[in-house]
Amino acid sequence: QVQLVESGGGLVQTGGSLRLSCVASGSIFSINTMGWYRQAPGKQRELVATITDGGTTNYADSVKGRFTISRDNAKNTVYLQMNSLKPEDTAVYYCNYHHVTTWSEFQAYWGQGTQVTVSA
Repeated sequence: QVQLVESGGGLVQTGGSLRLSCVASGSIFSINTMGWYRQAPGKQRELVATITDGGTTNYADSVKGRFTISRDNAKNTVYLQMNSLKPEDTAVYYCNYHHVTTWSEFQAYWGQGTQVTVSA
C-alpha cells in the first residue's frame, strides 16, 4: 500500500500562483511515476502533469507554460507549481502514484484531493 498526502490548495485570484505538494509513504518502488490530475464539477478527471522517477515530464496542453511539476525522490514528494492561474483551473486536484511491481502488477494510488479555486 502507498499513502499520499496532499497540501497547498486554496483560493487565489486570476493570475495568481499556488504550489501543491504530495508526500508518498508506504511500499514505494524506486521506479515509479507521480503526477497530478484534476476534476472540475460535472467533468471527468483529467491529467494535469506527470513525472517519472528519472525526471521525464508530461503536461496537459492546457497547462503547458504555466504549470511546472517537479519531485524530490529522497523525500518521495511531488510538487506542482501553478502560475498564471485562470478560473478554468478551478478543480479538485488529486495526486497520483503508480508503479509496476517486480511481479509485473500495475498498482496505482490516489490522494484525497485538494481544492484549488481561482476567482475571476
